[in-house]
Amino acid sequence: MTTMKRIQYHRYGGPEVMQFEDFQPGRPGPGEVLVRVKAAAANPMDWKIRNGELKIMTGRKFPRGLGHDFAGVVAAVGDGVSRLGVGDEVLGGASVKAAGAFAEMVVAEETAVVPKPASLSWAEAAAIPIVGLTAFQAMVSTSRVHTGQAVFVHGCLGGVGRAAAQLALAHGATVGGSCRDTAVQEAHDLGIDPVVDFDFDATKLAGRFDVVFDTAGTLPIRTAKALLRPDGRIIDINPTLAKFVRGTLPGPFRVLIGKAVTADLDAVARAAGAGVLRLPVARTVPLDEAIAALTELERNRTPKGGKLIITTG
Repeated sequence: MTTMKRIQYHRYGGPEVMQFEDFQPGRPGPGEVLVRVKAAAANPMDWKIRNGELKIMTGRKFPRGLGHDFAGVVAAVGDGVSRLGVGDEVLGGASVKAAGAFAEMVVAEETAVVPKPASLSWAEAAAIPIVGLTAFQAMVSTSRVHTGQAVFVHGCLGGVGRAAAQLALAHGATVGGSCRDTAVQEAHDLGIDPVVDFDFDATKLAGRFDVVFDTAGTLPIRTAKALLRPDGRIIDINPTLAKFVRGTLPGPFRVLIGKAVTADLDAVARAAGAGVLRLPVARTVPLDEAIAALTELERNRTPKGGKLIITTG
């Protein structure tokens, strides 16, 4: 197979370990597809993995590719793949262990790849998988939000928070949320009300919400509980050992780890294709210039207000 380019690293570490290098794409194995990448999206998970925070899952085999969310065209399929075919336009995510979406080609499991709606650009499609899946599984698969319910999203203008708010509203719930005070109008424009800053007084919203979704992982448990109606639930997507332990105890608190469920990803893609879910793109850079942009995003959290998208031309 022809040599391709990707961003990879030869040891765990900070941004300085990223290299733009040649690599040999693997052939898709059983249940896998090889995708020619058109666009890929950056997520905090990418640098957490590269820093070695999940090495118990990712191991010590190097070089390792970087990146998970992508959109592109199927170039080859492995044995047993029947839902997708060569030439299909798709979006999806590489596995945590394999990664490698910041590349000209990536191998992914068929279960984590779905058709790309024709109405979405490559960049818009690449922005969807991780944040869309996590939000969908929090709001729909787990909480089953519906008309008459109220949801509070802590960090309502982050990627997952924005997606969760839109999905909850689409399912008939009302949505309140927190964001930085300079972005209150943007949150209102999404249909979120009430909107508070991050350091808000929970007593003013006490007992109003069926679901409290902490996308930032910074909402004190006492505050979250104060917001809940009886039999409400608190969902956190920023796992720590202490949070996992709390989640096993009786009470409303649960930790959610998004999983690549094909039907869920397809539902999210269709929602985006229909305009129900809109995830903004803040910046687009070509693959050969992406290391500097990824470093800036990790160190300074810029650009703000949307996804950093890497394109392959």
